[in-house]
Amino acid sequence: MAPNPDVRASDADRDRVAVSLREHCAEGRITMDELQERLDAVYGAKTLGQLQEVTSDLPEEDLYQLPVPASQAKSTASPARPDLAALAPQRMRAMWGAWATVSAINVTVWLIILITSGAVYPWWIWVAGPWGAILLMRTIFGDRHGD
Repeated sequence: MAPNPDVRASDADRDRVAVSLREHCAEGRITMDELQERLDAVYGAKTLGQLQEVTSDLPEEDLYQLPVPASQAKSTASPARPDLAALAPQRMRAMWGAWATVSAINVTVWLIILITSGAVYPWWIWVAGPWGAILLMRTIFGDRHGD
């Protein structure tokens, strides 16, 4: 059921129409001067009917964004998906980079403690060691998940 044009418009209704007008201006359907005139009319509108009058000569949707009609043949090509195998070297470099950064921070903190307070157990090895071993195994044997 279509809304009653005599119903009072809310601020949200006016804002929705204003956004739509700005989109139409960006797409070149109306000029900047027309946009300003229509925005004045939108913010002065009291009813939904007055808002409809402001946009009556404009399409409600962008015709280029509409879905393909059912009568038109659809493409059988699958949508473009990134080649995950091609991204594997980049992902591996990122993982090694994260490991190196965290390890360097831990070793730096350990060195500062070592210099300022004397002999300290090399606790950073428990952070860098297991993580590095897992990354090394993954680098050598590859990713078994295939993603």
